[in-house]
Amino acid sequence: MKKLALTSLLAFAVVFGANAQSKQPAAQPVKNTGAQAEIKFEKLEHNYGTVKKGGDGTCQFTYTNVGKAPLVISDARSSCGCTVPVVSKEPLMPGQSATLTVKYNTNNMGPINKSVTVTSNAVSDKVTLKIAGNVVAE
Repeated sequence: MKKLALTSLLAFAVVFGANAQSKQPAAQPVKNTGAQAEIKFEKLEHNYGTVKKGGDGTCQFTYTNVGKAPLVISDARSSCGCTVPVVSKEPLMPGQSATLTVKYNTNNMGPINKSVTVTSNAVSDKVTLKIAGNVVAE
């Protein structure tokens, strides 16, 4: 008897659950306007040249949103801990420009050959920036 009641209850739930789902309106597809963000850097490389130990290891990369939708940078990651990128994660409207700052630790003597990968919602979602130079003793 318990099996019959349980089976009936299960069948009732399946029939009415499926019926309730079929009466909901279908979700409308999101309209793709074709507008996309597009990032353009003024330069992709910076060469410090020869820098003295403890000297200024800061450089800047200016970029512009040349697309038709807001540009959002989600991440800027360096190839090592001695290079620190700083960038705003606020949306950049079409036509606007901003600056990404990179700070290299010039207490590390020797050649500089590092990269920063910028990830965004742009058509080209990843851009690699490079820094180079040489740190020498004071």
